[in-house]
Amino acid sequence: MSAAPSQHSSSPLSSHRFLTAPNVFTLLRLCCIPLFLYLLIGKDNRAAAAWLLGGLGATDWVDGWLARRFNQVSEFGKIFDPTADRLMFIVAIVAIIIDRSAPLWFAVAVIVREVAFGGAVAICTLLFRMKRFDVTWLGKLATFLLMFALPGFMLGASDIYLHRWFQVASWMVGIPGLTISYYTAVTYVPTIRASLREGRRDRSEAPTR
Repeated sequence: MSAAPSQHSSSPLSSHRFLTAPNVFTLLRLCCIPLFLYLLIGKDNRAAAAWLLGGLGATDWVDGWLARRFNQVSEFGKIFDPTADRLMFIVAIVAIIIDRSAPLWFAVAVIVREVAFGGAVAICTLLFRMKRFDVTWLGKLATFLLMFALPGFMLGASDIYLHRWFQVASWMVGIPGLTISYYTAVTYVPTIRASLREGRRDRSEAPTR
């Protein structure tokens, strides 16, 4: 007889379920992007769009917490969450470039890194069946800093009170964030190579029908 899994198990239960609390939360965050575009470009309200983008960045950890708290870790969520985050990030940066509410060179440097790195990972995963790997804490730190630097630049380009202080604070977190993001892109290269080898090994060891 096999023992039933304990209801109080502390380890997350990995599954292939789609409709879970963390996935729904990720979807809700993703649905905020049209509102961000409307506020920034449609209403020309940089401050409101900046606060919304900052809120999206500040709640990036919630879906992971929900997955662990309710034992709802899913294979779909492991892919959906980072994909949605990168999509939100890229769309927001493109809109910021169009609106010119952040230094052009800074925004272009951020989006070049995101598109190049994200595209390489997507190609390796979809075409070469690369084994999935986790983001390092430095990579998370870079994203965290940039997700606050960009809204800060937007607030600095608005007419709100103390907008100049937001501009200064954005440079203080933006430069380290941009530097770390490029550094982590380089350090991910050995990890990508190892994940590609692991993926090829798994395919070669898989039984053929």
